Amino acid sequence: MQLIGFFFEGSKQVLVYDLMTHGSLDKHIFAEEGDKFLDYRKLYEIALGVARGIEYLHRGCDMQILHFDIKPHNILLDKNFTPKVSDFGLAKLYPTDRSIVSLTAARGTLGYMAPELFYKNIGGVSYKADVYSFGMLLMEMAGRRKNINANAEHSSQIYFPLWVYDQVGEGKSVEMEGVVEEERKVIKKMIIVALWCIQLNLDHRPPMNKVLEMLEGDIGKLQMPPKPLFYPPDVPDNSDKVEMELETFSASSSVPTISSSFPFVDTGYV
Repeated sequence: MQLIGFFFEGSKQVLVYDLMTHGSLDKHIFAEEGDKFLDYRKLYEIALGVARGIEYLHRGCDMQILHFDIKPHNILLDKNFTPKVSDFGLAKLYPTDRSIVSLTAARGTLGYMAPELFYKNIGGVSYKADVYSFGMLLMEMAGRRKNINANAEHSSQIYFPLWVYDQVGEGKSVEMEGVVEEERKVIKKMIIVALWCIQLNLDHRPPMNKVLEMLEGDIGKLQMPPKPLFYPPDVPDNSDKVEMELETFSASSSVPTISSSFPFVDTGYV
């Protein structure tokens, strides 16, 4: 995206880019009842655009750029609904030949943060943290709802990825109002790819070029991944506690962002 200009006054520094006419993606996937939704073909195109943007950050630059805050609020849409990945305030730059990055503290937004940022025994932090965040974003786009919902009809739906995994695994379609059969195939593809992206096992989580390949490919060639886990198997099973925490988190009016001290702040888009 072309830089239009910049402004600075004391400690305030601003980069100026094109106006994003349609605002952020969250307004279009978490719309209130009665609001006009984007159709699934358009959501699918937006998902592809976001995936290409993240792939460019990881592999298209001289340095790999790890975003660490991929979420609907940070995906901006121009007049043609072309997505732009925005807000690089938590980003880290690393040489392309380094696979593991060092962090002094967890960073990102709860609900989208990769589990390896909390559980060090899973593996090192890498570009796959962004893959996890994209998977949670993609799941929300497919379901047009937040992944964590304390007001769901059934307790099993409180954590949407677990519920939808069982639905798809049993050959059931995820019921959406006003969705035609062709769109159901797109939804199913987005869900399966999202489930691969949020795998706890880092070896099972694909890089973004593979994510793109799966999104653009034939749904008939996609295999179901293992069922997603909340936490590593060697962590004591606190299912009831986890469910209560999810309910509390879902009921919160705001989504907290966690950040370590990071001096570089860029409001630009890729």
